[in-house]
Amino acid sequence: MTTFWSLFITVITLGTIAGCAALIIWCSKDLDGIAEGEDMGHEYDGIRELNNPLPKWWSYMFWATLVFGIVYFALYPGLGNFKGLFNWQSSAQDVSNLEESRQLLADSSGIDQYARELTTANAIFGETYRKLAYKPGTDELQDIPEIAKNPEAIKVGQRLFIQNCAQCHGSDARGQAGFPNLTDKAWLYGGEPQTIKATILHGRIGNMPAWLDAMGPDGVKEVAAYTLSLSGRKVDAQEAAKGKARFVVCAACHGTDGKGNPAFGAPDLTDNVWLFGGSRKAVEETIRYGRQGVMPAWENILDEDKIQLLSAYVWDVSNADNRQ
Repeated sequence: MTTFWSLFITVITLGTIAGCAALIIWCSKDLDGIAEGEDMGHEYDGIRELNNPLPKWWSYMFWATLVFGIVYFALYPGLGNFKGLFNWQSSAQDVSNLEESRQLLADSSGIDQYARELTTANAIFGETYRKLAYKPGTDELQDIPEIAKNPEAIKVGQRLFIQNCAQCHGSDARGQAGFPNLTDKAWLYGGEPQTIKATILHGRIGNMPAWLDAMGPDGVKEVAAYTLSLSGRKVDAQEAAKGKARFVVCAACHGTDGKGNPAFGAPDLTDNVWLFGGSRKAVEETIRYGRQGVMPAWENILDEDKIQLLSAYVWDVSNADNRQ
């Protein structure tokens, strides 16, 4: 944090405490020269205001809160770059890459609370992850479909999902605009067990180019009409026919039949499943301006056994209908 922002935060914090203290003092004094209990001369909806001081217990509670705040900021970080007398920190704020993070996590005796808690958690639950992910008595991972048959493994995989993936895909794995629904069969890169694992391990980068400059406004509308018609949507036939002729540039990724290509992560346009919305306006916007998406890689964040359990959970929720 730069000196400017450090001073800015410090001034705001201490200024707020000082302002609250001044307000308490002001409210505790007889500024109008009116004796306690006398009428202040104010009326609100028939209610007269009397010159009564704040209750003592209330004032003491405010002062205790302010004192607590001052002591807290003296002991713990909270005033800009000042780390507090205890020199405590919740996590390593100066880490700039994963390698530095791993090195710090190797030493759990420091002041980094996150490192200590993570090391403790791995010591407690590490054997559980290994037991569920590996074949008994071996260093060989179980197949993902086999892991999915174990209810306990799925529960652990679900917790890993909620902790690491729910921010984008939702706690129910049904996604949201721009983030795929993992419970259906509309996989951009394929829904096979090892493909799901590869996606989690290495991440994905999706890029749909913008076509406004190449097609023009009318061309965008025509291609949108044809694209919608591929999934059975009702559109203007003449407009869709013109769009079909222009669709040749889209076929390089989505295929001449519009069924997509998992090798590129190009979605199937015939299933009426839309990552960024299936309205006419949303589809036109996708064609006009393009779309970019990034799925981060987790191979340097989660251990292999955790990724195996997480992959089993994702594969399991996408195949729930097969078990019914």
